Amino acid sequence: MINSSILLKEYDLKVTPQRVAIVEELYSNGHMNIDELYKNLLKKFPSISLATIYKNVNAMLEKVFLKEVKIPEAKSVYELIKEDHSHLVCKSCGMIEDIDLDTSVLQSSLNSNFKIENVEVVFSGICSHCQK
Repeated sequence: MINSSILLKEYDLKVTPQRVAIVEELYSNGHMNIDELYKNLLKKFPSISLATIYKNVNAMLEKVFLKEVKIPEAKSVYELIKEDHSHLVCKSCGMIEDIDLDTSVLQSSLNSNFKIENVEVVFSGICSHCQK
């Protein structure tokens, strides 16, 4: 299990029960959109507002504690910050999977002196489970 309080402090974020719960949800589920976070947090905090979720997620994004993953034709999802990676997204069931992408191949194929610093790639298709 993750120690949410220590992690939040490392990113200079105030430790609140709501923030701890957000971290634990994202740690357990990997990728979640705001509505999913809200639905799950309502079980623990019946009076929590959607505005509180947005406020906390935005604060965590500003501190580069969370990352927003923009999914084509769907709501953005959020994940805890980790090593650079790309995503596979199933258009049928919505499954999101992290994948490593070797950006050195991209860098070497460029015909310029442009240095790639960040790559955000989302591959969409149909997962093996949904293909059956």
